[in-house]
Formats: sequence, C-alpha cells, structure tokens
Amino acid sequence: MDSEDEPLLLQGTWNLSEFEEQEEEEEEEEGDGGTEQVNGDEQVCKGFWWALGWVYTQPWASGLVLAVGFLVPFALSAYMFLRCEPLDIDLSYSAFEVRSHASAERFDALTIALKSQLGSWDRHRRDAEGFDLEANALRDLLLLMVNRKGKDVSTLMNVTEPTGILGQTEMEVHNDNKQFGNEKNNKMKEKKTDSVKPNIAVNLNSSGTEDHRKPDSLLMRKRRFAGYSYLQTQALWRIELVFVAQGDEDNNIFTPERLHTIHHVERLLMQHPQFQQFCWKPLEALRDLPLGPSFCSPPSSLLSYLFPSERGGKIYYDGMGPDLADIHGALSLAITHPQFYWYVDETLTPDKLQSSLLRSEIHFGAPLPSFYSLQDRPLEQRHLYRDFVVQYADILSQQSTSKVKVLYGGTELFDDEVRKTFHSDMLLALFSGGCITVLVYVLTSFSVFQTFFGLASIGLSCLVALFLYHVVFGVKYLGILNGVAAFVIIGIGVDDVFVFISTFRQSAHLTCSMQRMIYTIKTAGRATFLTSFTTAAAYAANTFSQIPAVHDFGLFMSLIVSCCWLWVSVLMPAALCIWSQCGAAHANTFTPCIVDFCAGESESDAVLLSLSAEAPLAVSTEGSVGVVSAHLQRLLRHWVAEPVVEKRKTIIGVYALVLLGSVWCCCLLRPASHAPVLFHRDTNLQRLLDLRSNLSAQGIACHMCSGVFMERPHNLHSIADFTSSTSGNHPTIPSNQIKPASNNSAQTPTGGLLTVYVFKLDLGSVVPLYRYSLSASVPAPWQASSSAHGDVPFFQAYSSPHSNFSTRMSVCVSHAYHPRPRWMLTLHLCDSGRRWRSEFDFYVASVEQRHSRKLYFAQHTISPYPSRVCEGPPGCVFSSGPDGPTQGSFYAPLPIKISKTSGFNPCSGGQCGKPAVRPLVDTGAMVFVVFGILGINRTQRSDNHVIGDLGSVIFDPDFDVFNEIGHLCKLCKAISANSKLVKPGGAQCLPSGNSLTSILPLLHPECHSLPEPNLLPGQLSHGAVGMQGGRVHWISMAFESTTFKGKSSFQTHSDFLQWESFLQKQLASLPASSALRRGFQTCQHWKQIFMEIIGVESALYSLLLSLAICIASVAVFTAHPLLLLPILLSILGMVCLVVAVMYWLGWEMGAVEAISLSILVGSSVDYCLHLVEGYLLAGDSLCFLQESSIKRQLRTLEAANHVGVAIVSSAVTTVISTIPLFFCVIVPFAKFGQIVAINTAISIAFTLTVTTALLATMGPADFTRPPRAVLKATLVVLIVGVCGGVLWWTGSQFAPDTLV
Repeated sequence: MDSEDEPLLLQGTWNLSEFEEQEEEEEEEEGDGGTEQVNGDEQVCKGFWWALGWVYTQPWASGLVLAVGFLVPFALSAYMFLRCEPLDIDLSYSAFEVRSHASAERFDALTIALKSQLGSWDRHRRDAEGFDLEANALRDLLLLMVNRKGKDVSTLMNVTEPTGILGQTEMEVHNDNKQFGNEKNNKMKEKKTDSVKPNIAVNLNSSGTEDHRKPDSLLMRKRRFAGYSYLQTQALWRIELVFVAQGDEDNNIFTPERLHTIHHVERLLMQHPQFQQFCWKPLEALRDLPLGPSFCSPPSSLLSYLFPSERGGKIYYDGMGPDLADIHGALSLAITHPQFYWYVDETLTPDKLQSSLLRSEIHFGAPLPSFYSLQDRPLEQRHLYRDFVVQYADILSQQSTSKVKVLYGGTELFDDEVRKTFHSDMLLALFSGGCITVLVYVLTSFSVFQTFFGLASIGLSCLVALFLYHVVFGVKYLGILNGVAAFVIIGIGVDDVFVFISTFRQSAHLTCSMQRMIYTIKTAGRATFLTSFTTAAAYAANTFSQIPAVHDFGLFMSLIVSCCWLWVSVLMPAALCIWSQCGAAHANTFTPCIVDFCAGESESDAVLLSLSAEAPLAVSTEGSVGVVSAHLQRLLRHWVAEPVVEKRKTIIGVYALVLLGSVWCCCLLRPASHAPVLFHRDTNLQRLLDLRSNLSAQGIACHMCSGVFMERPHNLHSIADFTSSTSGNHPTIPSNQIKPASNNSAQTPTGGLLTVYVFKLDLGSVVPLYRYSLSASVPAPWQASSSAHGDVPFFQAYSSPHSNFSTRMSVCVSHAYHPRPRWMLTLHLCDSGRRWRSEFDFYVASVEQRHSRKLYFAQHTISPYPSRVCEGPPGCVFSSGPDGPTQGSFYAPLPIKISKTSGFNPCSGGQCGKPAVRPLVDTGAMVFVVFGILGINRTQRSDNHVIGDLGSVIFDPDFDVFNEIGHLCKLCKAISANSKLVKPGGAQCLPSGNSLTSILPLLHPECHSLPEPNLLPGQLSHGAVGMQGGRVHWISMAFESTTFKGKSSFQTHSDFLQWESFLQKQLASLPASSALRRGFQTCQHWKQIFMEIIGVESALYSLLLSLAICIASVAVFTAHPLLLLPILLSILGMVCLVVAVMYWLGWEMGAVEAISLSILVGSSVDYCLHLVEGYLLAGDSLCFLQESSIKRQLRTLEAANHVGVAIVSSAVTTVISTIPLFFCVIVPFAKFGQIVAINTAISIAFTLTVTTALLATMGPADFTRPPRAVLKATLVVLIVGVCGGVLWWTGSQFAPDTLV
C-alpha cells in the first residue's frame, strides 16, 4: 500500500524532538510485556474475533458470506411480496391526521353515526327516494308526542312531505381537496357504490320563482331515477375546471377574450373521440335540439348563458353556440337563480358582476355501454373511465394563456396527477443514485469492486428493512414521507461504507491479514455503530408522534438505518477480503499468518495510529489504489486541521458569536401564516388546492345548475334588441354582414372591428391606383377591387389595440397629385413635409394569431407610387429592398359570419327578474354541535392509521330528544345569533323537511321562529338525527362559521377556542340533570388545524427527545464529560444555525419544517462523533508525551487525519444525494432535501472547525476509555434518565387536560 495513503502523523509544524527515542521505547515495552501479550492473543485466537478474522481472510468463506448476504434479502422480499398482504401506498393528506386527538375522535364519532344512519357518506347530493321511511318515522314520533300533549294536529294533516334526505350532510370523510390520491380509499368508496342511490338531486330545479317551469318536470325526473334502463344517465364522475383570470390588475374573468378562451377549452374537451362513450346523457338534454344526435350533457358552466345556440328561431342555453352573447345581459339572467353563485367567487355582487374565477364541471355518466347498471362490474367501469379521463391531463395542461390559467381536477384526474407527480419525484432517486455511484467510484480511487458492493449492501439493507417494517411490525401502509428514505439512506449508508474502506486502507502497516481484518471490523464497526445508533435513535424518536405518517416514517427510517449498518458491517469486510487477495501481487501485504497474528496482537485494539516508522513505498503493492483518498487527506491536513488547531481560540470565539446570532434568529422564526403547501405554488395541483379554500360550495355537486336545466328555450328577439357584447355601445350589425374574429374571436369595449375596403382605378398604365376606405361605397370611377391577381377586396382590423393586434398602420392621403389624390399604407406617421396627411389608422398583428391571415403590402417605386395590399408576395414585390415603413406584411383577423346569437341580450326587454340572494354554499368551516354521542370506541384498532375501520360510536343512554327539545331550540337560537361565529343564515338546526319545522313549535314554545338556513335550491340541510328502533339516539345541528378555511392552523386555532368557550358557556347554563351538558362541537377543519399544530409540537418534542437520546448515547460511548461537551456544543450550534438559515431564507415554522428538524440531531452527531472516536484511538500512540497541551493537539490532529477523508466523503455524497430533492414537485420532499443538505454542510463545517478546536482546547489528554469508565457512564445515564422520567410523569399528572 502506498505510504501516501497512510500519513500516520503530521510533522513539520510541531516540535517532535521527543519522538527520537520512540522506537527504542516501543521495543523495550514490547520486550517487557511479551509474555503477557502472547497469552492474551492465544485467548483471542481461540475466541470470537479469531473465528471472525479467519472467515474474512478466506476468499471462499468471504464469497459465501456475500452470497448469503445477497440471498437473504431477496428471499425475505419474495416471501413478503408473494405470501403477505401487499403494501398500500398511502398518498392521502389524511395520513397526517391525528386519530387519537379529541378533535378527530369527535368528528369520527359523528362520521360513523351518520354512516350507520344513512348507509354511506358521500360528497354529492342524493336522491331522496329510499330515505322517506326515516323521515316519516321521525315525523310520526313528533306527532305522537303532540297527541300525548293534547294538541290539535288537524292543521298538520296536509303538511308537505319532506323533500330531502333525513339528516343529509354534505361533509366529506375523505375530502377530495385534501387527498393525494389514496388508492385504498378509492377501493373502499367503489365498494359502497353498490348500495348508493344515484347522486342526483330531484328537486334541484324546482325554484319557486320560475313560473315557466312545466308542472310535470319533477315527475319526469323521478321516473328517470326509478331504474337503470338508460345508458349513461347517472352522473357518476366529473372533471372539475377552474378558470382563473390573470395578467390584469382587476383580473375580471368576464371579458370577451377570457370567455372565448374558456369556451374553446370546453369545446375542445367535448371533441375528444371517446367523449360520447362516457358523457352524461340526462333526459333533459333531449329537449335541446342543438345537442343532437348524441345528446351529451354540455359542461355545467355559466357559458351555457354566455354562448347560447339557436335552432328553429329559439335560443337554447347550452353553451354550444359559436358566438358570445351580451355579457351583462346573460349574467343578469343567470344571477336570477341562486345556483349562479356556485360558479363564481365570493366577491361578485349583483351591482358588480365581476369574478376572479369561473368554475365549470364536465360530468360523465354510467352505466357505460355493455354494462346494464351501476352495480354491473363497478370496478371495471371505473377502470375504463380512469383510462379515458387521464388523457385529458396533457390536453388541459397546455390550455392556459397569458390571460387565463386553467386548473383541472375531479374524479380520478386529480388522483392520477398526484400519482404521476409522486412517481416522477421518485425517479429523481435514480438520478441521485447515478451521481452517488460516480462519486463513490471516484472516492474509492476508481475501484469498481468496492463501489458495487458498497452500494449493493445499502440496497440490500433496504429490502430487509422493508420486510421488518411490513411483516414483523405489521405496518400495512407506506406513506408519502417514506419516499424520502430513497434519497437519505444513500448518504447514510455511504458514510458506513467509507469508514470501512478508509479503516482498511489505513491498517496497511499491519502485515498479517487476519490482524488487519480484525482491526478493521472492530474499529470501523464500533465507529459506525455509534453513529448509526444515534441516527436510528433520532429517527425512532418520531415513532412517539401521534401523526400516523410521521410515526411510520420514523419507524421505517430507524429500521433502514439499523439494517444498513448491519449489512454494511457483514458484507464490506468480505468484499474487502476478496478485493485485496484477488488483486495483483498481494502476497507480501496479505500473508495468512495465524501464528504471527497470535504473537503480535494485543487484547486491545491494534493501534492504527501508531507512531512507528511508516511503511516504505516498496512494501505497498496496491499501486494507485487510494490516490484520491491520499490527496484529499493531505489537503485536509494542511488546509483544515493544522490551521484550525493553531487558531482554535479564535474559532471558538467566532463560534460563540455565531451561536448567539443563530439563537436570536431562531427567536424571530414565526409559525406558519398559511395552510400547508403540498406542491410547488405554480403547479396545477397546488393552485387548485389553494383556490378550493375560496370556492363557493366546493363540497356541493351542482351538475344540474347550468342553463340547460334552469332555462326553457327562449324565442329569438328581433334584430333591434341586439346589443354589444358588453356595454351596448357597439353598432348594430346586420346578420348578413361579416365580422372578423380576434385571437379569441372577440370584440372589445375599447375598440371595435373595422372593415378596410380596397378600391382600384385602372388608368390604362402599367401600374393601377389603389384607394383605402372605411366605407363600402366610393365615388366613380373607383371600383371595388376583386380577388383576381392576388388583390384583396377588403380586410379587417381593429380600431384600437386589442390583445396581440397592437401594430398600428396608417392610411395616408396626398392631394398634391393631379388629377387624383394618392393613398399610401405605412407603419409610421404620415410625412406632412411631403404633404401626406392621415386619413385613418387601424391595428393589426405583427406575428401570426389564431383566426388570422397574413397579408402583404408595398409601395411602388415609380409614378404614380401606389400602395397595394395582396395575399401573396409576388403581387406586392414592387421593389427588392428590405421591409420598411411602406413595405412588409401583417396579420389581419379572419372574417366570419355573425350568428343570430352574437350579442344576444336576454334581458333587453326587462324580462329578467331580480337577482337571487346569495345562498350559503359552504365557503366557511361547517361546525356541528352534537348531542347524544359520548365518544368513539377504538379498542379493536391495532394502529393509529387513517385507513381502515374507524371504530364504533358510544351513545349517551340518558339522551331523550323530547325532554330536551326546548333546550335544543334555545341553543340553536343562541348559537345562530352569535354573528362573530356564525354567518347570517348559516344555522341548520334541523334536517331537511318542512314537516319538522311545522311540528316542533307544538312541542315547546322555544321552538317558534327557529332560524331558517339560506341554502341553494335542492341543497339539503347539514343538520341530522340518528334513529333506531323508534328512538332518537343523537342529533347534530350544523352552523356555517365565519372561519375562513384558507388561514393557517395557528390563526384558525383562536376560532376553535372561541367556539369551544362559547358552547361551554351555553351548556353550563343548562340544568345539571340535562344530558345536553355532555354535548360537543366538532368540525372537519378542526381536525386539519390540529394536525399541523400537533405536527409542529410533536416534531419539536421529537427534536428534544432525540437530543436526549444522543446525549445519553454519546455519554456512554465517550465515557468522559470533556469528550461529551464538544459534541453537545457542536450539535447545539448546528441546530441553531440550521434554524437561522431557515429564517434567512424566509421560511416559516410549519409541519413540514418541524418534521424535518426532528432528525437534525441524529444527522448532526455523526461527523463529530467520528472525530471523537478518532481522538480516543489516537490516545494509545501518544502516551509517551508528557505535556498535556501537546498531546491534546496531536490527538486532535491525528483524529482529523484518521477520519477526515471518510466524513468529508460521506458529507459530499449526502449533499449530492439530496440535491435531486430540490427539484421535486412535492414540497415536503423539496423542503426535506434542502434542510438535510443545509444540515449536512453545516455539520461537516462545524466538525472540521468547531469540534476540532474544542477537542484541541479541552479534550482529555490521557483518557483512553477503559471499560470501567464506560460502566460508570452507563450507570450515570440510567440514573439521570430515571429521574427525568419521574419528573416528566409527575408534571404530566398536574398538567391541565386540554384538546391541544
């Protein structure tokens, strides 16, 4: 081995004259203790280390170890994949919900109660058929109570039957806008489809203000829902579209250009070749003649009003027309229906018809062709639909313009995009692995053999860890955070690999192969065990987290780190044995000499850092192997270690200043001020998630809210009723006239279209004259130009800049010529100096636009100097010069014919009614006040995961709704009157049904004048009751709160406290015997806010726990307080500086950042612990020195010389392995990678500077870690740990029991 690969001691800077007699002293010591040494070695030879050394020095035995090391992981993996239940990939956002928290238990109890009552819980409105028995049962119970009180119920005999579902709710258990695409949840939902009625509301269109509605329309729909005899008549799936205005200050979506873009997108989706095979075909579409012959339902969109179609003199509001109607008039008609507000944002008012976004839905129907019902092979139908709808993702991703951002989601489409995003991010691990492979190949001095087995040992350990995770620990779900393991384990595993390779190379002075191998296993194994143990313990601290995803991540990472250490420790010595003995001419270095080994090794570790004379170059036979490591070692010695030791006091002072500044920045770091960001801000997924907090009725299906279902065909108005598309100032255009289409076929309020007519006068000369006019008729002898010879009879342009049509051209006229004036086209102003004056200007495009044509113009260079416009260059090439002001090309809008619906104003004659009052459409968090439920029983649950059975409800046996009816009505009024918590009209105290409102006042006077909710027509109340066996077991009242769902969890927590405080005050005012005092309030949004709050808190607790574990581990391993103190100070500085960097980067402390911080301690301790381990190993070789300061500094230098290459190589590989995470679309991945990279860079910098300086300053000079010191340190750690545990338990007993 090269001597350059093994510089055993730094020389030149230090006065080492004391070492001159080193060799003689060592020989004397050897002679004095020779007998004792041989006896000890004989015991070692016959013990465990002798057997281990013998195995790893025999190539055939090492090969057998490698074979077993490869076969065992593959065998375990085969058993896991073939014989065990498959792992579920849980990508859902709900995987972060804390099921054991009180807020989650409350909401889950209500969820289970509703499911057991209604049979299912879906986000869509259902047909009321099938639930009438429940509604009638409750009404009969109430009437029975009235009869018992002797009330006159004759007036109630003709009470209207309930029109909705008893206790229907619009909440979601698995909300689509919080899901990543959980395949398990999807399967569970699919199984429920068999028992769920069609998701269509019967009375959606039964608005009392629409006198023109046919009386039998409801009966027609009810007959349609009676069976499944019609294909694709049940709206089962959908695509959600959100069009967001951008590029302007006001960002009003209702501009002609944006509306044409939206219309183009909707038509494009309907033109898909397979659209008719999956589209929804309601029977109402049969009356819309333009929809034939397929009669597929058009998108549920406001464009059904804005782009009506015409057939047979009637206007159909289906959005299939080619031209834009009058915008203000169409919106004025649409706003007469409350359903209008479902499509727009909350800022729109009747006085200001402007919205920043526009929603649209395209529904798809079932059963599909070749299926006779929804229950006929539902999974197969769903798979067919999924294969079809995912084709829209690529189409929709290309439709955004500078004015309109197109966002898309919906059934299967959103989940598919999430899955693709996750898989694409995981593919970056391959790139990371490739980079690491190249780097390891270089750092192993271009050894393919070492590179292969080093990385293979890491990969095999992952298979073993997965087996333990799934089979032994019984975890059935692999969460999204576990995907980070593919990146992080590469850096952690390579650290262990480098330590083994470096230790093996640095032991080249040991000529006995067995002695060298045993030393490598003991030294490298112990060093890597210390770091792997602390890292695994830091990850394992996350297993105490209440968040399932974080718990599973901590368990998986601790297993994978432990297995990585084990597999590297088993395979790398075998690989090094084969590599060393199968190389060229290794006989001198590797001599199998058991006798020499037994005679030469002491009971303690062979001293690698011996100060004996270095092996000469001639002894090395490894050629160029280790050259890279040798050069890196030399650089670290001369440029890092020596300067740091010399300037150690200065570095410690700088460290103190950096620590103080970092602590100050840590105090300035604020909690998150917004909801968690799951994807990059500019992605379709994240923008859709952000907007869903602001969308109207995001949890309410509105597939029958468009003009197709809300309006009857109108008779076409006369031409005189036509107005402009926006303000009415556009001149009336005859139906036979032609008009151009802009880039989006639109007119603008700032400038209309011009028709420029071209006239020609043939003077009998070679060059005729051309004239341009805005009038279709001019005096003789001018004649209209024909299209022959390339001439253009007319073209169209804009009178003012419009979109990309912003290039101005001027028509100049000069009367200086006789007998007739001349006209000229120019891109510049008219030259008044040559007696040209401007006649009119128009605007065209300089580049090609949609629906435009290219025209050429040029001015003749000889008299009479005419300007000509033609369709092709041959007719306009009057000169061979370059393009200029009077010669070139432009793009003009294409002329199209005006349809009868262009500019149509349905409200021109005052026919439209008054605007509808904005209903409450679930834009605020829906809070439920529940009575009759005590909690939830989860004793049968073996885990805390969100997938699977939620448990069973514990009902209150003392709850009697009839005895408490007065208190319930009083509570309903009191809560709804609190305007700070509840929106006006947001109280939904009763289930849907007019009969309940009529009967309750007869039971108690407090039930008079109960607040009425302001809901969409056909929307069912969120209030619910649970009945079984003729008894009401529970009741829940719903209130739409003023809480905005887009706020951060920490800001929303104050709203939760206000609700909790107010309700407890109301319940405390009730009689002590009332069962209502055990009521509670719950909300799905509360689950989400506590998810983040608890995530941050538990991550910080995990950080402290991992710090305590690391302190205990380091204290035991180092067995000296002066070795523990440098590590603690280094870790403290690293963590504080990482948090300070987060503050400098503008980050906030959210769940993602907190979870990432929880592993910092385990990642930070590795490098400094390696350095301390090297410091301990260097103690045996420097025992002859007398002065403590010199010994302390030399031990520090030798430690840096020993482990410097390994830890720097590990740090570089770790950083490179996490760099691909920076480019992940999933923000938790990207944030995690950035934090790990920052932490790794800071850790290696602190280790090489701060830890080195601290060891050189305060490290024990003569301490060598005797076994008795380790036992003492273990005892002290146990005592401190027990005392700390007792104190924590005592404090927890006196801590207040709160929800947080």
